[in-house]
Amino acid sequence: MNTATFPGTDVTVSRLGFGCMRLPTMEQGDKRVIDQNYAIEMIRYAIDHGVTYIDTAYPYHGGESELVVAKALADGYREKVVLATKLPVWLVETEADLDKYLDEQLKKLNTDHIDFYLMHAMNKERLEKLRKLNYKAFLDRAVESGKIRFPAFSFHDGPECFLEILNDYDWKMAQVQMNILDGDEQACLSGIQAAYEKGVGIVIMEPLRGGMLAKAPKEVSDLYEAWPVKRSPVEWAFRYLYDMPAVITVLSGMSDWDQLKDNLRIFEAAEVSCMSAEEKTLMDDVKKAYLGRMKTGCTGCRYCQPCPQNVRIPDIFRSWDESLMFDQPSILKGRMKNHIANKEDPSQCVECGMCEAACPQHLSIIDLLKQANDAAK
Repeated sequence: MNTATFPGTDVTVSRLGFGCMRLPTMEQGDKRVIDQNYAIEMIRYAIDHGVTYIDTAYPYHGGESELVVAKALADGYREKVVLATKLPVWLVETEADLDKYLDEQLKKLNTDHIDFYLMHAMNKERLEKLRKLNYKAFLDRAVESGKIRFPAFSFHDGPECFLEILNDYDWKMAQVQMNILDGDEQACLSGIQAAYEKGVGIVIMEPLRGGMLAKAPKEVSDLYEAWPVKRSPVEWAFRYLYDMPAVITVLSGMSDWDQLKDNLRIFEAAEVSCMSAEEKTLMDDVKKAYLGRMKTGCTGCRYCQPCPQNVRIPDIFRSWDESLMFDQPSILKGRMKNHIANKEDPSQCVECGMCEAACPQHLSIIDLLKQANDAAK
């Protein structure tokens, strides 16, 4: 298992990290819960085969993930890994809550310290909230007391916000969503480069876009099949990421043995700067092939929002494009049910035209909404 070291620290970890948001589950009564024996066996197997980075969070699996991770890390396994978990910023209301949740998580994880403690799912609103609660003093205090080793944050917003958060504190790690398709989304590749130049290590989440990149539509499969070196879509997706010098660890939410063992195989040779110029061109072509399946042309700028009738135009278009991109109609159908329940679906449109007047892409939004509605049936 190849390793990398977080800049400015003495922490060296495996390039593959075990994400504990999608642990194996089983039915228990009328709900699904973590299959604890299965999950513990998988986590320990991963550690025994070189995985040294374990990532969890307060809300994962309804709060159960941290408890199961604690059990997996018993019997000497805690000392073998770097452990990361996340503060549920949305639940924090007072400065005292910062310490309260940290202490609760230390207890749940059955440990006296957390290696990387992340401010969870940061965005502009949560940054302002934490500033009012004096979060920097809290993190300084937690580091000084030994409860956490390194402060970090995970991120879901735009590139400008990422840079603001990145420069707001002496972070040691940033966890961002990145994959073949997201170079211009959220933190963006430019944000990852900025973190690298600042000496902040990057951990990648959603490397397979929630599993959607694990299967390739025909246009993408044809590109992969034509390449002289045969790799699965999963291996190409991971290779694209671990090639980047800024990336320390790539998280994978592994929920069965096949996924775990295949990932261990892939990351045996996870070397930085391993991709040739020709391979990078292939990745550009793969991205274009995915995007070429999209229908709407919507960039998500949200100039059409708010709609007077509360129609969630960009969200609907994104769902439709993703269903076409990955050849999975269930994406649009499932999300459209929620839009209908919230009375924000295309049927609410009265064709006032305000959205089309505001659209910088000059899209025929009214007609596209009708098509999306038909596609969801």
